[in-house]
Amino acid sequence: MREQQLKDRTFSNLPVSPPAFLPSSAKKKVVVVGSGFGGLSAAVRLQTKGFDVDLIEARDKLGGRAYLYEQDGFKFDGGPTVITAPFMIEELFTGAGRNPADYVRMVPVEPFYRIEFHDGRSFEYGLDEAETERRVAAFAPNDLDGYRRMVRHAKAIFDKGFLELSNRPFLRFSDMLRVAPDLVRLQSYKSVYRFAAGYVKDPLLRRVFSFHPLLVGGNPFQTTSIYALIHYLERRWGVHYAMGGTGSIVAGLGRLFTELGGRVHLSTPVAKILVEAGAAVGVRTAAGETYRADAVVSNADVANTYRKMVAPEHRPKYTDRRLARMRYSMSLFVIYFGTRKQYPGIEHHTIILSESYRELLNDIFNKKLLRDDFSLYLHRPTATDSSMAPAGCDCFYALAPVPHQESGIDWTKQAPLFRDRITKFLDERYLPGLLENLVTERLLTPLDFETTLDTYRGSGFSFEPLFRQSAWFRPHNESEDVRNLYFVGAGTHPGAGVPGVLSSAKIAEQLICDRLRSN
Repeated sequence: MREQQLKDRTFSNLPVSPPAFLPSSAKKKVVVVGSGFGGLSAAVRLQTKGFDVDLIEARDKLGGRAYLYEQDGFKFDGGPTVITAPFMIEELFTGAGRNPADYVRMVPVEPFYRIEFHDGRSFEYGLDEAETERRVAAFAPNDLDGYRRMVRHAKAIFDKGFLELSNRPFLRFSDMLRVAPDLVRLQSYKSVYRFAAGYVKDPLLRRVFSFHPLLVGGNPFQTTSIYALIHYLERRWGVHYAMGGTGSIVAGLGRLFTELGGRVHLSTPVAKILVEAGAAVGVRTAAGETYRADAVVSNADVANTYRKMVAPEHRPKYTDRRLARMRYSMSLFVIYFGTRKQYPGIEHHTIILSESYRELLNDIFNKKLLRDDFSLYLHRPTATDSSMAPAGCDCFYALAPVPHQESGIDWTKQAPLFRDRITKFLDERYLPGLLENLVTERLLTPLDFETTLDTYRGSGFSFEPLFRQSAWFRPHNESEDVRNLYFVGAGTHPGAGVPGVLSSAKIAEQLICDRLRSN
């Protein structure tokens, strides 16, 4: 199997040393609401620093969007499956004086992606840049020089947007003004697609080098070109997979948190954030239990945190009206399925792009229409890790971007019809014999995002990553309405995606340490 052929890419050069506790925070209490990557990371960081942390999760196990579904011997990662910048996960363990290898094993995925086009052609790329250039030259010979220039520009965006700005809070408009000249110089007012089109002329390669915003909830034709940094981010550290699935990272972080003395409360939805004299002082659960704290960190959906957990009189800026005016990401329709037949020709990450790519995305993001057409992300973790399925079987999920719940689509009726269209398409084009070899399956629809995952309008990634909803324009990591209330996750700065969410936890840690140390 492929896992025997892959070498682990470890980060053993990261220092493992005893954590530096902050004596001034020794008896300060923090409540973290939600245990996605943002909440788990914030909880680990704060517990490491000596805070007394309660992590409260509404579902029956940790993970939030990164929930692990298990059925009929198959394991399905419910959320993120593309791991970039793996050192950001490693440092959560090393910062606590632990060896990451004792908790999680991450391996590189090659190729990063295979992109399939409607005309039967495909393009794939990975860590070997010389090989990627060779493939660009073979696919569109006149685009090689433009591709090289695009990568150099993407590096400049990466250096500013990721290395410098992703871990910096934008709490004041002056913070935005200071970086405005750099954002203009890097042409962040352009979309990611316009960025790629400025260098690459082949229409299909333009799609290859601009699809990444879809991984963080954005339309490539609208998302700020700051997100072009993702391509260079992948080149810098590669694309990785955690053996046992993303759920193994959640399990490792949960184990670390409890070993450090943190407390986990499962099946405990939070009904209210308690506010006294303009400051968060704890939470009350749906069962009526109260957890008092010196600070509250919300990894729940930002819009619903304000709408459902903070009383209107305590949020004069983030009113229901303001939240309703903001633009939210698309939602997702996901089919998790297992087969008794294996498909060794399918890579770990396959992107299948529709012929009507631009029109499809316009209908999803702007018109809120569900078309007969679709683009898919086909995830096959068993290409790397046979433990995700019973012996001789394969494990998949097929994910299609769809409109969020503002569309008015009745998913109780549409879900089986849309599922049938997708599985029939896969059976005919990519997974022959799929329909007769299905062993198990489950669906996740925008209705599930709205209810089970409790996201406003059933959005898959909170706020759409537009320039006017980025950095200072995005809900801040420290609430503008309630003191000692902090946000982590996709809906705050710097945005969605595993690196962005992990960065938000680092920012929250810094802000809380500064705030509570000064009290």
